[in-house]
Amino acid sequence: MFIKTYSSAVFGISATLIQVEVNMDIGINFHLVGLPDNAVRESHQRIKAAFKNNKLHFPGKEITINLSPADMRKEGSVFDLPIAIGILAVTNQIKTDLLSSFLLLGELSLDGCIQKTKGILAVALQAKANGFKGIIVPIENAAEASIVPDLKVFGVKTIIEVIKLLNGDQSIKETTPLSVLEFEQLLQPYSIDFSDVKGQFIAKRAFEIAAAGAHNIIVVGPPGAGKSMLAKRLPTILPPMTLDEALETTKIHSVTNKKSDHGILTQRPFRKPHHTISDVGLIGGGSIPHPGEISLAHNGVLFLDELPEYKRQVLEVLRQPLEDRVVSISRSRYSLEFPTNFMLVGAMNPCPCGFLNHPEKACSCDFKTIERYRQRVSGPLLDRIDMHIEVSPVKYMELTETNSSESSQSIRNRILEARKIQQDRFSKVQAIYANAQMNRKQVEEFCKLEPAGQAILQKAMKKLGLSARAYERILKVARTIADLDTSLDIKTHHISEAIQYRKLDRNI
Repeated sequence: MFIKTYSSAVFGISATLIQVEVNMDIGINFHLVGLPDNAVRESHQRIKAAFKNNKLHFPGKEITINLSPADMRKEGSVFDLPIAIGILAVTNQIKTDLLSSFLLLGELSLDGCIQKTKGILAVALQAKANGFKGIIVPIENAAEASIVPDLKVFGVKTIIEVIKLLNGDQSIKETTPLSVLEFEQLLQPYSIDFSDVKGQFIAKRAFEIAAAGAHNIIVVGPPGAGKSMLAKRLPTILPPMTLDEALETTKIHSVTNKKSDHGILTQRPFRKPHHTISDVGLIGGGSIPHPGEISLAHNGVLFLDELPEYKRQVLEVLRQPLEDRVVSISRSRYSLEFPTNFMLVGAMNPCPCGFLNHPEKACSCDFKTIERYRQRVSGPLLDRIDMHIEVSPVKYMELTETNSSESSQSIRNRILEARKIQQDRFSKVQAIYANAQMNRKQVEEFCKLEPAGQAILQKAMKKLGLSARAYERILKVARTIADLDTSLDIKTHHISEAIQYRKLDRNI
């Protein structure tokens, strides 16, 4: 007898339909084919024990399982459930009417319980795309799968519940899908706020501009000046996540088995990898392809503290993702793309000791030492960072100031107005929602300068030795400053302020 059930394998951040073909014939043996790894091969023993502990019959016949397509390597233990259901079907222990309507996924414990797995959102999206009526998943994954609209999701605890469901038992209830309104109600306020930051008015202004235009930013300052404090609060002034952004971001985190409240991410990611991270850890890849930190920061913020301490080769791999907002992982056997639409925030000391230009402490570094330290961050990478700012130590009087600083919500309101202007500007352009994403043609169209502004920028280009890429970055930042002022044109003071945010283009 021959039966077919359906499951899914996650490859990168996408899922692929897997047909589990079960054939029973005369003999006594168990064959599992279709490029299974060790975890898949071990399913035989898990299924056999689960059947015995739940008084189900495991046939003493020749069972052949084929995982199709057979040329794709199958990894993990998620195929336990579809294999077990296939065996039950060929032995007439369950009805087969609904097998073609549902996609099955889950690891079996020896007692028949179904364990939580990863990548469920990608699987649910693939199930909908393939026209399945619904999906049967572990109960812990049901909330995440229910995010996908127009797809029935059944969360189950044990194999007995799956049997009841496929036999038509109405006691197993469908998981209620998440609506846009319910998602908006899940959005929670941040526990930190820009009002916590004392002083640093210039830095706050720079972060507001960066958030308004989605610009990358690097902060230079001595230890204790508040660089990390500012960076951590950047997500609090960014626009709230839309449902589409949340789905896309949750899909990436689900594949890497990151937990999220309510099955879906409701706050923009803030990733802070340690400076010892490898290039694979940062951009993704490996023998089993997985997203790196820059993809986990998709639609959020990637914070690289102590930027010069990262390995040069690690920083250099950021150059292409910063430009293309996608990273391509190519190997001999596969080629994948991971989205990398994030805001980069870098932080560094002005010199190895940290006290160059400090108002009270003397720097102990010589010129060559400082130059070597700064050269750890290459010029091409700095060119791709729109804004370079310097922060100074906060004065005692500012630290003890009792009046609260401006809140994140107040700053966010201005940013939302600026983003609305940008959305209207780019309404006819696909895949662009902020000034930082403009290409050269769009910069020429939307960033025209008056003669006085052109003269100022020309002088700055000559004096600072700016590259063509830095020139475009200045125009984009000036366009954002004008949007915050609700100005149709880029004025002279807008371009002057934008030039001030190129700190690292100047001599030491």
